[in-house]
Amino acid sequence: MKVIASTLRKGNVVEVDGKLYVIVTAENIHPGKGTPVTQLDMRRISDGVKVSERYRTTEQVERAFVEDREHTFLYQDAEGFHFMNPENYDQLAVPKAVIGDSAPYLQEGMACQLSVYNGTPIAIELPARVTLEITDTEPTMKGQTASSSFKPAMLSNGVRTMVPPHVATGTRIVVQTADGSYVERAKD
Repeated sequence: MKVIASTLRKGNVVEVDGKLYVIVTAENIHPGKGTPVTQLDMRRISDGVKVSERYRTTEQVERAFVEDREHTFLYQDAEGFHFMNPENYDQLAVPKAVIGDSAPYLQEGMACQLSVYNGTPIAIELPARVTLEITDTEPTMKGQTASSSFKPAMLSNGVRTMVPPHVATGTRIVVQTADGSYVERAKD
């Protein structure tokens, strides 16, 4: 199905020269002079090679028919990451290359959107936010709570992030899965 390049978003799958690519980033650029363009950074599904393409925003691009369906994360082993379709209980093993940087944020029982093309998982979309516990951070300094500075912290999934000074070790916080940034304290 042909679509206009400016409508493509992260996670969409396109067909270029007979090969499937998943879009990693999509940016519409509107220069002061000249034609607006859409810059796409894509990963070839067959071998994981990253490619950058630039299209005029009105140019037609072939979008592949991909089935997006909710799956539940079960566990990880040597085969990859295992997900279950909650409708028919079919299980699917997803390779580490498809999961990519999202791996540390996967939690048992988490609902994710899996994109499947001809029975092969090609992309994953996690919930926008997850709740994690801080395992290590610097102690709070008196008088530091009023400033807008941030301090480094280690999360329970092994990812480092920056948190406000009033947040202590053992606190549960909400972070963005896209970049690991602090959002707020968890409301338990």
